[in-house]
Amino acid sequence: MLWTRWLVLLLCWGSTSGERQARERRDASPAEARVDSRRQRSPPPVEPLDFGFVPAAVYDTHAYYEPGAVGVLFHVVHAFLYVIQPNSFPKDLIVKVIQQNMGGIKIDEWRKPENVVLLLQWIHYEAGFLICATIGITFLVLTPIIGMCFCVCRCCENCGGEMHQRQRKNVDCQRGFFTASLIATSIFIVLGVLIAYAANHNVSTQIKSTRRLINTNMRDLRTFANNTPVQIDYLTAQYTTAKNKVLSDLDNIGPLLGGRIHSQLEKEVVPSLDTALRMAGAMRETKEALENVSSSLEVLQEGSGRLQASLSGERSSLSNTLSDPACTNGAVSHTCNTIRATLSQLGINADFSTLPEVTRALENINTVLKTDLSNIVQKGYSSFNDTPTLVKEQTKNIVAGVKVMLDKIGIEINSFSKMFPVEASLTNFTIFLTQGQKNIESYYPQIDQMDFYRWIGCVAVLCMVVLVLAFNFLGLLCGTCGYDKQATPTTRGCLSNTGGNLLMAGVGFSFIFVWVLMGIVTTLFVVGGNVEKMMCEPLANRQLFKIIDTPFLVHPSKKNFLPGMLFQNPNIDLTLGSMYRDCYENNGLYHSLQLETMFNINSFLNRTVYNRDLAKVLESVQVDLQDITLLEQAGRDNLINFANSGIGHIDYEAYLAEVTKGVTLVDLLSFSTDLEAQADQMPRGALENAMKGHASSIRQIHRDQVVPMEQAMSTLSQSIKQLQRMSSDLPVKVTNILSAIDAAEYLITHNASHVVKQETKGYTQSLVGYFKQYTAWVKNSLTTEVAQCKPISNVVDSMEIVACSFIIDSVNTFWFGLGGCCILLIPSIIFSTKLAKYYRRMDTEDVFEE
Repeated sequence: MLWTRWLVLLLCWGSTSGERQARERRDASPAEARVDSRRQRSPPPVEPLDFGFVPAAVYDTHAYYEPGAVGVLFHVVHAFLYVIQPNSFPKDLIVKVIQQNMGGIKIDEWRKPENVVLLLQWIHYEAGFLICATIGITFLVLTPIIGMCFCVCRCCENCGGEMHQRQRKNVDCQRGFFTASLIATSIFIVLGVLIAYAANHNVSTQIKSTRRLINTNMRDLRTFANNTPVQIDYLTAQYTTAKNKVLSDLDNIGPLLGGRIHSQLEKEVVPSLDTALRMAGAMRETKEALENVSSSLEVLQEGSGRLQASLSGERSSLSNTLSDPACTNGAVSHTCNTIRATLSQLGINADFSTLPEVTRALENINTVLKTDLSNIVQKGYSSFNDTPTLVKEQTKNIVAGVKVMLDKIGIEINSFSKMFPVEASLTNFTIFLTQGQKNIESYYPQIDQMDFYRWIGCVAVLCMVVLVLAFNFLGLLCGTCGYDKQATPTTRGCLSNTGGNLLMAGVGFSFIFVWVLMGIVTTLFVVGGNVEKMMCEPLANRQLFKIIDTPFLVHPSKKNFLPGMLFQNPNIDLTLGSMYRDCYENNGLYHSLQLETMFNINSFLNRTVYNRDLAKVLESVQVDLQDITLLEQAGRDNLINFANSGIGHIDYEAYLAEVTKGVTLVDLLSFSTDLEAQADQMPRGALENAMKGHASSIRQIHRDQVVPMEQAMSTLSQSIKQLQRMSSDLPVKVTNILSAIDAAEYLITHNASHVVKQETKGYTQSLVGYFKQYTAWVKNSLTTEVAQCKPISNVVDSMEIVACSFIIDSVNTFWFGLGGCCILLIPSIIFSTKLAKYYRRMDTEDVFEE
């Protein structure tokens, strides 16, 4: 049995662990749990691993038996036994008998009241069998005595022995009745013989099926033995799947752990850097706006001088034209006076000469822009985005140590599976099965020979009945064919007399054989019936298992029988019934034998797959983010210098006041249009042409000088408004940016430990989750897939089929048919004796004289 213990020990190595971690989590204080629920986000889900499918064993045995047509006879016998023994299986009675007689049955102890009660209960249960057995024994004893008395009586010419027949009117009616009764009785006896012969033949037929069951069961046991090491090796090899996934996550610790830390901190860090980057863009926009203001102001100041000179000259020239004597004409003088009254409108409206210069502010901005704030901010982005690389660099020694530990764990798992000579033991077990099968097959010739002798014996027994039947049917045939109604009893023919003698011969052989047959029937009935009721039926409905599984059945201090026999530990809650059910459902032997109660696999897994050393190494992962710098000092100074650049001191109101004015006092295009219209009212001539010439000159001044100035004023207006918006609370904005960056840097350098710890715990839990998946898969595989013990339940079912369905049912059917023949031989004797009187030649007869 050593190989079985090695196999059991190896099968149990895969039970899952993690109880210690679960207990530690349960022991955490409720307050801490509430705080964590507010502060921590849920850890990322663990990626499911694919461990494939455990190599499955295919078993050939189908432990199922369908008896076919003979099954009807089996059901009839079962119904007859139920009538004889309708009581339920006496489980409690058997348990009490076993428990009270463990030291052996002693005659003196049966006098005890409790044993007397048990005996009476047993007699009550066996009442049907006892009554039938008593009838059979009585039949066995009385039949030869009655036969002897009958023989002596007939020798004394009594009991129908007198060779004289009374002449009665109903002779033909009586003869017909006895003939029909004997024929009917003989037919029923023939049915009994056929039933017994069918049962006898069924035994021989099913013995060949027994060989098939033995072969398939042996083959399944060899498959079980050969496939179990392969399945265990597969479980061991799948540790590599979990290990490779852990190694992959360790190799990617930077993106995984560092990425999680980065994603948690970027909520505070990135917005502050974004505001600083936007401020760098605002600096460039401020420079462009100041340059636009400076250039526009210069254009406007120069254009204002030129425009003033042009308008003054045009006003003087137009005034001289209006001084022409032609304007004194009464029809034209009114128009000339109207034009002369508008000459004052030809002047400049906006005065840009008084606006302050922005050169100093522009110089300050150019000085500020010499420092590339955008590049400095991008360095901050880069420093923060390098968190995964920083994590990888700081944890490379831990990762290397974990890899070494994982390799060591794999070696320990493999060494554990190789610790026991399982393959050698299973090889020996396979050799044992092969040799056992050969030994069983070596008995096949003897079994066939014994079965042949049994078959011959049963046929010989049936031949006794057949001999009686032969005499009955021959007697009926000869008597019926030779009977002559005209013949008197003393003148009956030879054929009729022979029929009567054959019937009496059947009666004689009936008395000779019937008591022997009844002895056989009684013996088989008592044995076969009790085996059916006490073993086969309880085995079919599993009541027999309940007896074996009764606590403290074999010893007052030993609770369970099966674990006490297998593991020398009767306190394990393992029963034969539960083991059979699990094996019948094709579960693993690990679950069926409840091996987790025998071997502390959790401690092994805690030492190997996820041991304390590995837990400490993973929990010691620490990340220092103090080297991250979001904004260098130069960038801070640059922001401060931008706030102090002077753009906030520009007189924006003065600028806006001038740019909102028009370039000229009047719209020159409207003025020239009105001038042309007035010229059209004048008579044609030099004065009209001169006025139109002045109108054209004014348009030219507008096109060449006013339009560029208006464009410059628009640019100046937009730039001034832009500068005004940018300069609004600029020191406050810069201060807020610097405060946000300081807060983000403080978070990284001082408060990031909580985020790091939280994400590190989540990362560690994901690694541990892979091991938990592996151990859970191993436990589930051991429960349902590894060493599936269906062959064990098949062996039990096959034994039940062979012992009960093949043998006991056939034996019971045999005695049922033979017993019916024995019972029917009694009326056969009576009818044959009565009928023979009508066929035999009498010595004397009644004579009637007229």
